[in-house]
Amino acid sequence: MSDYDVVIIGAGMVGSAAACRLASDGLRVALIEARLPDLNLDDNYIDLRVSAVSRGSQVLLRQLGAWRLIEPRFRSPFRVMRVWDAQVAPRAAEVLEFDSAEIGEPDIGHIVENRRIVAALHGVIADSDAVELIAPAVATDIGLGDDHVTVTLDNGLQLRARLLIGADGARSPTREQTGIETEGWSYHQKGVVTHVRTSRPHNETAWQRFLPTGPIALLPLYDGRSSIVWSTTEDEAQRLLALDEATFNREITKATDGALGDVIDSDKRAAFPLQLLHAKQYTRPRLALVGDAAHAIHPLAGQGVNLGFADVRHLADALTAGDPGDHVGLRRYERKAKSENLVMMGTLDALHRLFTSEQPVLSRLRSAGLGLVNRVTPVKQLLIRRALGH
Repeated sequence: MSDYDVVIIGAGMVGSAAACRLASDGLRVALIEARLPDLNLDDNYIDLRVSAVSRGSQVLLRQLGAWRLIEPRFRSPFRVMRVWDAQVAPRAAEVLEFDSAEIGEPDIGHIVENRRIVAALHGVIADSDAVELIAPAVATDIGLGDDHVTVTLDNGLQLRARLLIGADGARSPTREQTGIETEGWSYHQKGVVTHVRTSRPHNETAWQRFLPTGPIALLPLYDGRSSIVWSTTEDEAQRLLALDEATFNREITKATDGALGDVIDSDKRAAFPLQLLHAKQYTRPRLALVGDAAHAIHPLAGQGVNLGFADVRHLADALTAGDPGDHVGLRRYERKAKSENLVMMGTLDALHRLFTSEQPVLSRLRSAGLGLVNRVTPVKQLLIRRALGH
């Protein structure tokens, strides 16, 4: 039996950030991961799994000492966001444009590979005496007690702590083992992802066009290409994955209405299912869920990992000094994080339904609404600050 203050299951972006944050508060942390993280990064390619890291999340990563470990050449800033409906041209009056300069910020966020964020956080962990990484290892049994939690691993090791954090993804075994139910639904859609090179530069601008079947986004990458996230029906996703490259490139050019000119070439493709998922409870005695273990959302605003990093901040701020698993602190975390996440989840779900509706009246209203928001400066600045994570 090994004693810790906190045991965290899941050493991805959110779980690793939680380990770094709590260690900086003087807590002894065990970080459990089913697979050894691959920290030998190949600089000759960009992985398909990238995240839009908001300014608020950058602040957290900087405080943890991880942001400096991601070389600037591997961080692609986006300073402008342009959003428009498929019914209008990308330069029409109905286009909604967010510009960080409008509120005196240097950028809205950065597009960064997930693997580089994980590697940076593990670089911090490697230099910490307060975090022990145990991998590969799987929790086979979890016992929640009044004053401690016991975690048994598949290698026979038993860990005891005052708090257990589940950061093991949308299919969280921690959530399942501790009996926390979820609510939500499948969108019966998939997100098709790839990287493309276009005939026009991205100019550090993120583009998103709402099509009848779902949005397609162009996110600027550091090598001049753009990352594509195309949310569409399951059947259409399968068709897109099966196309030859030339035909696929033409489909992207058409779907983005040539916002960056013609797609010249594209990388390999992948697709992932889209769903809304929300844990009915974020906490149990001596237990807290963070990140996708607590919530999964539609990717149309790129807020998934940012909500997870916000969970880390809220949890660390709420924990009671002297006993990180105290019920009062955990309830304080749940109230704060759950209320904010519900607002974001509800907003994104409503936007998804609005922009995929084929009703003519709603179609006209949404295009007009984008133009109206673009002209009402206080409202637009509020939305920009929300996008920045402030």
